[in-house]
Amino acid sequence: QVQLVESGGGLVQAGGSLRLSCAASGRTSSRITMAWFRQAPGKEREFVAAISWSGINTYYSGSVKGRFTISRDTKNTVYLQMNSLKPEDTAVYYCATPYPTPDYWGQGTQVTVSS
Repeated sequence: QVQLVESGGGLVQAGGSLRLSCAASGRTSSRITMAWFRQAPGKEREFVAAISWSGINTYYSGSVKGRFTISRDTKNTVYLQMNSLKPEDTAVYYCATPYPTPDYWGQGTQVTVSS
């Protein structure tokens, strides 16, 4: 089993920034790909960003590319730096692993962007 715990969500004005964190524990391997997904009210869950186990390769959805940055440290913690936030970024953000077909999900953290 792998446990994922997200933190860092909150309320921010449009144009602002937030940094999400996801700590992985349990039966983890340092060689796991990790990803962020999000789900807005009334919409399906969608991919946001992913990072390879080495941290060298990153992947982004078109809607966040250039504004969001995914990174990770050596202790199985992944981060999502979100800049230039827009109201349409409002959603529950989930950490997941492995990418692209996650078996494990965090509980989610709410991000609300006001206009």
